[in-house]
Amino acid sequence: MIKCPYCGKEFEVQAIDASAGSVESKPKWYFSTYWLVIGILCIGPFALPLMWFNPRYKPITKIIVSIVVITVSIWLYMETKQLWDNAMRQWNQMGKF
Repeated sequence: MIKCPYCGKEFEVQAIDASAGSVESKPKWYFSTYWLVIGILCIGPFALPLMWFNPRYKPITKIIVSIVVITVSIWLYMETKQLWDNAMRQWNQMGKF
């Protein structure tokens, strides 16, 4: 039995050891690299908070991956906009005949 220095309650040593073991449980499923890659491929930069809240990644890794994902997302947006504009231009030309 151990007495708490603050409140005076007595605790069993086994109870304290059991609670300490639960702190170091396996990481959450959404912190796995698999789900991060799936998230980035599906929703792009909206999945970046998964990476930023993950304690396993170093800050430099987070910064580099964020820059790459945001750059690729902007590039894909510009390409999609150009493709859409070309499609609308062709659609309008077909209507003039």
